[in-house]
Order: sequence, then C-alpha cells, then structure tokens
Amino acid sequence: MTITDIRTVDYHAGGEPFRIVTDVPGIAGDTVADKRVSAISDPGIDGLRALLCSEPRGHADMYGGFIVPPDDAGAHFGVLFWHKDGFSTACGHGTIALGTWAVRSGRVPIDPGGITEVVIDVPSGRVRAHVATDGDRVVSVDFVSVASYVLHDEVAVPTSRGEVRCGIGFGGAIYAHVPAAAVGLDVSVASLAALIELSREIKAFLNPTAFAGHPLDDRLSGIYGVIYTDDQGIGPDGSLRQRNVTVFADGEVDRSPCGSGTCSRVAALHSTGRLKPGQVLAHSSITDATWLARVQRTTHEAGREAVVPVVTGRAYQTGEHRFVVDPDDDMVPGFVLR
Repeated sequence: MTITDIRTVDYHAGGEPFRIVTDVPGIAGDTVADKRVSAISDPGIDGLRALLCSEPRGHADMYGGFIVPPDDAGAHFGVLFWHKDGFSTACGHGTIALGTWAVRSGRVPIDPGGITEVVIDVPSGRVRAHVATDGDRVVSVDFVSVASYVLHDEVAVPTSRGEVRCGIGFGGAIYAHVPAAAVGLDVSVASLAALIELSREIKAFLNPTAFAGHPLDDRLSGIYGVIYTDDQGIGPDGSLRQRNVTVFADGEVDRSPCGSGTCSRVAALHSTGRLKPGQVLAHSSITDATWLARVQRTTHEAGREAVVPVVTGRAYQTGEHRFVVDPDDDMVPGFVLR
C-alpha cells in the first residue's frame, strides 16, 4: 500500500511510549493471534510498523499498537502490539495505555460506578483493563493478565560473564529472569549497556532450544525479554519490593516496570513462596516508575499451577500526531542507528 497520511494518539505508561493507530488496513486472520502472523509477513502492515518505529518518526525503543477487530463480541477491540523488531504477543504497559485511551476517547463509555472494564483481545489471549475514574479523570488502571506460570525453574546459560542461571516464565510473553547481582551488575543506567549485551547472549543461546517453547501455542514461543532484578526487601507496608529492567526484542529497554514481565515475575515469586497470599509486589523500573502487582487468583494451565496477575499503573497522553510521507522521500521507512 502507499502510505501518505497516518494519524496516531501517543501515550506513555511508566515512561514507556505507546503509539496507538486506529486507521489500519484490513489484516487477514480470524483471530488477533492469526492477524499477528499475517502482519509479520504483510509488507504493507509491517512497513507501517517500521515507519512509525524508525527514525525520523520514531526511535529504537518505540512501541505501539494497531487497533483491529476483536475475536468476537465479548471484547471491545483487538490490538497488534509492535516495536522496532516486529510484533509482540503481549504488552502490559500498552494495555494500561489502551484502557486509559478507550475511556478518555469515549470508545468505551465510563461506568458511573467508577470502574470501567475495557476488554481487549491480544495475540496471547483476552485481557482486561479495569479503569478507575473520578468523574472523567482516570486515576488508575488494573491490568488483568492472561494466566501466567513458570516454565523452567533454572536453566544454565553460558555467557561472556560466566554461567548464568535463568528462570523462565510466561506472562503473556516468555521471559528469562536473572538477578542482576548474579552477573556482577545492578539495575542502573551505569550497567545498562552490559545488561543489553548480556540479554542478547542469553536469548541467542535459549531461543533455539526447547526452553524457549510455549507448551500450548507455538506462536507464543521464543524468549521475548530478559528481566534483570534487584531485591529491595520488604517495604513498611508489607509489600515485596523489587527493582527491575527488562530488555526485550533486540536490545530494547523498557522504561516502565514492564507489564507482561511483571506478570511473569508474579508467577515466579508466587511459585517459590516469596510472594505471599495477599501480598503486593511493588515493582520499580530503571526510571523509578513503580507499579503494584498481586495474584488475583490461582488456576491451572498447560498442566501446571498458574496465577492470574493484576498489575496496577497509570498512563498519560503525550500527544496526537499526523505523520506524512513525501513521495520523493528516499529514506522510507526510516532507519535505526543502534
């Protein structure tokens, strides 16, 4: 297709950008999961993703979503999440932003009771954003995730920093979990370059193996991100406090505490008993944004114990954009310098 005029609404959640596109050409597939597979191989749709992620219209850490029809009438809409390297299976910060956008834009009417449920179909399943409002003001969003669980308690990975032992968990996408101190680093800007390179090594080793496989749907297979954590003990309110940075796709850094990554952490911490029943995980990011997470309920999926996590955060609009493509522009869709 020829792209000449694209309008977006942009948000951030915990500092992580989310660019929303509603006017999207038709994408083949009966479900959102099917549409993701189609989008990956569709030059027009993938070209639109690349245009909005790449410089000069985006940047290496850009994130966003295409609004698509839901799987059925049980959801308000569907979304295909994307970043500079492709289309992801889940996105918690995006869900928080979408819940806020849906209510603020009037796409989903505000419930006068103060909590509006926004139901969204994503490639990994159906999620919900419970949007709390005070009048027409959004005060918080509870992201209710898909069932999340541990895939592997500990996997040894050889790296340039020695053997690294990773836990692997699913929270809508598959993540490797690594205590930053175990590799002689911490969750800080000073360690960021080393953490990015280490994440590439970990993913390169794990992705060709069965450790990166999803037990129910191979479309969800693959290590999406590496979550590095620092323990911060128990807060005065009894919460379990951790600081993290999630490096996803090819070296992209999540500015937020990472929604689907937080769900994966909740599953991992619950499985070891570190996150007690009723206890809250206060999960902070490298930018010091903090979201609160808890287990809504326990369940079973893929033949193992699972939890349904809830992550509470906020999102804020940063702008509305009209991007154009000059037909003489020879730098379309753009470029990424790192």
